[in-house]
Amino acid sequence: MKSVLQRNANNIFGSITRRCYHTVYQGRTSTIYALATSAGKSSVAIIRISGPSTRSIIQKMTNREKWTPRKAVLTNISDPSSLEILDKGMVLWFPGPASYTGEDCAELHVHGSLSVIHDTLSSLSSFSDARLALPGEFTRRAFENGKMDLTEVEGLADLLDAQTSAQRHLALSQMQGSLARMYEEWRTEIIKCM
Repeated sequence: MKSVLQRNANNIFGSITRRCYHTVYQGRTSTIYALATSAGKSSVAIIRISGPSTRSIIQKMTNREKWTPRKAVLTNISDPSSLEILDKGMVLWFPGPASYTGEDCAELHVHGSLSVIHDTLSSLSSFSDARLALPGEFTRRAFENGKMDLTEVEGLADLLDAQTSAQRHLALSQMQGSLARMYEEWRTEIIKCM
């Protein structure tokens, strides 16, 4: 049986998801965003943004023009249309290609109340060039931009599903390229035999 908090989280995030999924999929060049931490009440929630409009979005939501790569900045995060302050949180800027996806990325570290998360995601949905990411889309973009190979992507999926220390250890090893190195060694040996 779901708690009231879980039902409220599902209702809040479900409405944003439905609204964003009903918009036309704008293709790989669109800027995407998503809650990177678990939905529901927590001390901190991380919202990740990736794509060509990332920098302009964080500039509009924070009223800051200059960003130092990979430096956390404590700043007000506001709704760009109403200028209402949604929260005071940490914002990190990761210019491409030196980011997880290989594109310009940012992370908004906000307080994890349902209201702050909902209102921040709603503000992001107001940008015409941004949309809610599909499940796994950040990793897909990392793969498409050569930041991860397929074995590393599979390792990440296994790591997220790991329930034991042994599973975690194997998945982390695969995510760090052990399987890719083994396959490359086999490939080299096969070519030598030809």
